[in-house]
Amino acid sequence: MAIDENEVARAPTEQTPLLRDADPANAGSADGESSATEEVSTKELIIILGSIWVGVFLAALDTTIVATLSAPISSSFNSFSLLSWLATSYLISNAACQPLSGRLTDIYSRRWGLVFSNIFFALGNLICGLAKTEGTIILGRVVAGIGGGGLTAISTFVTSDLVPLRKRGIWQGIGNICYGAGSGLGGVFGGWINDTLGWRWAFLLQIPFLLISCILVAFKVNIPVKDSDKARIRRVDFLGAITLVLTLVTLLLGLNTGGNQVPWTHPIVLTSLPLSAVFLALFIYVEARVASEPIIPVKLLLDRTVAAACLTNWFTTMTVFGLLFYLPLYFQVQGMSATAAGVRLIPQAIGTSIGSLGCGFIMRSTGRYGLLNCAVMVLQVVAVGLVCTLNFSTPSWLPFLYFFLLGASYGSMLTITLVALISAVDHEHHAVVTSASYAFRSTGSTVGITIASAVFQNTFKVGLWSRFGDRKHAAELISKLRDSIDEIRELPQDWIPGVLDAYMNSLRAVFLTLLGLTVLGALASLAMREHKLHDNLSRR
Repeated sequence: MAIDENEVARAPTEQTPLLRDADPANAGSADGESSATEEVSTKELIIILGSIWVGVFLAALDTTIVATLSAPISSSFNSFSLLSWLATSYLISNAACQPLSGRLTDIYSRRWGLVFSNIFFALGNLICGLAKTEGTIILGRVVAGIGGGGLTAISTFVTSDLVPLRKRGIWQGIGNICYGAGSGLGGVFGGWINDTLGWRWAFLLQIPFLLISCILVAFKVNIPVKDSDKARIRRVDFLGAITLVLTLVTLLLGLNTGGNQVPWTHPIVLTSLPLSAVFLALFIYVEARVASEPIIPVKLLLDRTVAAACLTNWFTTMTVFGLLFYLPLYFQVQGMSATAAGVRLIPQAIGTSIGSLGCGFIMRSTGRYGLLNCAVMVLQVVAVGLVCTLNFSTPSWLPFLYFFLLGASYGSMLTITLVALISAVDHEHHAVVTSASYAFRSTGSTVGITIASAVFQNTFKVGLWSRFGDRKHAAELISKLRDSIDEIRELPQDWIPGVLDAYMNSLRAVFLTLLGLTVLGALASLAMREHKLHDNLSRR
């Protein structure tokens, strides 16, 4: 949050600029934002961040719930292609709204941004729980994505508002423990609910807890906003938001339908992909030349460390989310229940928490992150490489080890890149540049799942036709297999080995594709510069 020169002149201590109103007369103003005269105590920090992390936990819980339940939900609607849309519909709205959250909460306050996010997340889950058609559940995921994206991004802004850089990694690590706990429990919870009450209740049971989270942040989060001569609504970059949404919608429409619902030469694909490039160019122009307060300032992205951190998040998150949505399928094809598949995601969540917090302590102790980043990215490549070796005869304990290593390297990467990019810019830009990294992470997760889906669907289709194309009723059975995993149980016995082989070949193609993206992320991370990690909020 920026402050003017007069405010600096009035500041009595180094710790006050981020923690007081731009005008003392505004203390205790109508919107309820309070001021402080010194860095908040650890007790106060726990209370403030704890109230926010309730929503973060639920957002993470929802992600793995849907990852685990994608196959059962798709099967219940008799549309296996719905699997990728359950993820991408959530993540596209997530990606479009997260960049706005930094600038909007600078303008309207962190508190009301969190309240808005909790309400939308609860509304999205309500729509999903009551959905009777594919279109309705996709709408619910879009609405939930708006809220879920705000919950995770704004929690990061608040932490940066209140915590010096040297300690930033530790508090980010604690926040990632909440996120990791949600991710770990989500698969088990979603699978258990599906096996007992039905998948709809996995959405509906989250709503009361989201309302509690909404009440907590309304009373506990009191961070002052920066005053401005301009009306608040005039400061919002609506044109940038619109062009960003159009870029993502057209890109994902082309990627998700090409080779899946329609051929790659279909007019929908040939039109949407070029249009996404046009809208991207417009977005860059608006951010660079038109918007007075752009949601993603282009000049910040030209900084080497910021660009490298964002690209590292982009490629690596493509990999992790692609695996998150296709590893449960690997287990369910083997006949495991949704609950059993969810249990196998727990090590990844535990690893994410441990890796994030561990790197936080290392950075607080050393004040450096360069060599640590190199070690982490090597571990990431090794972990995904090990996942590529999985097959249906792999010992049951090995995936737990592989997923733990995957989570540990990913959690470490998130903390290191976040600290690197906010250390590379002035404190007044931290919310905006963090929003940019979340935009790359969100678009990465969306594109990663879409790429994984396209690779899987096309490889699976070719594999089935090459094995069974000359058999009786082949077209009918292949169509059913591509729409529902449950159809394996209804197959003639002589089909089952070939179908399982086609599944494994398709999954391995997905894993190898994601390994390539991991390598690109590791190479991008090498471009990050080493910046000083200050131990006070004034960065002196």
